[in-house]
Order: sequence, then C-alpha cells, then structure tokens
Amino acid sequence: MAELSKAQRKELAQTLYTRNQYTQKEVAKLVGVSEVTMSKWVNEGKWNAIKMSLTVSRQERISDTILQLGELDNAIKSRPEGQRYPTSKEADTRRKLTADLEALEKDMGATEIFNVSTAMLTWLNKFNPEEAKRISGYFDAFIKDTVK
Repeated sequence: MAELSKAQRKELAQTLYTRNQYTQKEVAKLVGVSEVTMSKWVNEGKWNAIKMSLTVSRQERISDTILQLGELDNAIKSRPEGQRYPTSKEADTRRKLTADLEALEKDMGATEIFNVSTAMLTWLNKFNPEEAKRISGYFDAFIKDTVK
C-alpha cells in the first residue's frame, strides 16, 4: 500500500468499510493506517450512516417504522377506556416516527441508488469498459451526496 497517497487510502478505506462487512480494525490493517486514523475517518465522514444506508433497504426501514407506530398505537389502545390518549412523550415519538415515514416514502434510498448504479455499470462494462470506468466516479459522487 506504500504506493497509495493518503487520499487514495482514505477513499479505499471508505469503500471497503461502507460496502463490505469489514470492521474498522480490519480495514485499517488492509489499507495500512492506524486504528485511530480509521476511527477519525469514520466519524468525520459519517461512514456509519453511509454503511447503514447501503445495507438496510428503504423498504425495510419503512416496514420497521410502520411496525413501531403500530406497537405504539396498540399500547395506547390497550389502556382502560378514558385513558387512551398518548402521553406527551408518546405523542412526540409518534410525530417523529410519522415524519421519518413520510421522508422515507418520498426519498429514494441510497441502497436503491447504489443497486441501480451497480447494475447499470455492470451492464455497460460488457459493451464499453472505458465508459463504465469513466462514469463510475459520477455514480459514486452522487451516492455520497445523496446520503449526506
């Protein structure tokens, strides 16, 4: 790895960490940096959020949010008659879950973008490898910008 610049190591580390099941320690060893440097890169770049966006599909997140809302509603409904109103904390949680659900239903998830990008590049690579290589950087930048 001695031939790679610091920027190249960081980019490789991000790719290995966010798109694979490597730990920070494993990636640090693979790219030849300290665990402290790796931890700093992960925290500064919000790589854990990127990793989650790429590994958990939008539909899974929508389903989980709907289940959480259902559980909250059932807990409120199970109370004795006359006490079936949410507490202020429950109402706040409900508002947050509803807002999350609305955002998830409107926005295209990074996982979907990543999957389509990968499929497109794989297809294009069969016919024009140079063009696939050229535009892969655009897809990568778009994905990174989307998950910010």
